[in-house]
Amino acid sequence: MEYVIREARRDDMPEVLKLIKELASYENAADQVEISVDDLEHEGFEEKNFKCFVADVDGKIEGMALVYFRFSTWKGRTVHLEDLIVREKMRGTGLGGALYKKIVQYGHDNNVKRVEWVVSEGNKNAQEFYENTGADIKKNWYTVHMDETGIKKNIE
Repeated sequence: MEYVIREARRDDMPEVLKLIKELASYENAADQVEISVDDLEHEGFEEKNFKCFVADVDGKIEGMALVYFRFSTWKGRTVHLEDLIVREKMRGTGLGGALYKKIVQYGHDNNVKRVEWVVSEGNKNAQEFYENTGADIKKNWYTVHMDETGIKKNIE
């Protein structure tokens, strides 16, 4: 199998959204995806709020990784990996590892002190993969989210 890991283009966003929805379905959260292709195009290519890389296999997008810069008061500028997704039928082919390596290289090229991400508790395969690459899973830290209802409640 021949593939290319490359920066996503605006016209890749419909396939990127399909991958996002595929991951949400895998996580039993398909109804929680609110973002649209227009949102991805605007935020990624006009506002430049993220960088997306895709795994292109014979002209078909089979995987993606979406990242953005954050700032750590302890480390300085970091790269946050929001999602790394490979179509289910393509898992085990090396595409995930190639996307992952691209993100690590992107962090290195941008002189960040840390690449960070969240992995779900139930995704043991991903956890094992990350630990085997030298990543440290912080089991004593909790991810905290506040949704729109909570935001509104706190500003009233």
